[in-house]
Amino acid sequence: MHGSSGPIARFRRRLFPGHNSLARGSDRFEALLLKLVILAALLAVPVAAAAGSANHGRQVAAAAADAAGRQATTAYLVKSAPIRIVDSESVGTDDSTTEATWTDSRGARHTGGVLATPGSPAGSPVPIWLDARGEPTAAPRTASTAVFDSVLVGLWLWFAVVAALALLYRVVRLVLDRHRAAAWERAWAVYPRSGSWP
Repeated sequence: MHGSSGPIARFRRRLFPGHNSLARGSDRFEALLLKLVILAALLAVPVAAAAGSANHGRQVAAAAADAAGRQATTAYLVKSAPIRIVDSESVGTDDSTTEATWTDSRGARHTGGVLATPGSPAGSPVPIWLDARGEPTAAPRTASTAVFDSVLVGLWLWFAVVAALALLYRVVRLVLDRHRAAAWERAWAVYPRSGSWP
């Protein structure tokens, strides 16, 4: 919609009611609150960015600590991995735990369960990560994971601030609307009823 009745025009009037001779004190207070909400939302952007940046530093340090305590190696299946069976009552499973053997950084040989692609034959190589004891563990966090997590932290923080500000504005506007409706009722109650409009 365009013109004086469109959403942009209505928003402009709500933000700047001073040009309207019919604007009430509550309208001006609501406009001031709306301006403060918009300003706070804009100021929250660098704050959220700083929080995301600080989180990135922690994530990178944690990823480096993870990588320092873990070792990538290859395990070899001792027997074939089970074949995934899918029927009308089961959707089956993805990778399955299968017995395998591997050698750690000290040359010690280990045997245990590793996640392997269903149907992999015995002797198939499976890349794994080992902890300081030579046992399988999760892969360390990567730099790309740190970046992704940090962006999410910044965005969620900003969204939370904006949501809180929007809620505050809506609550105050609801209170003002009730106050304005009550004022209209009081004014209408004392309006003289002559049976015709003046």
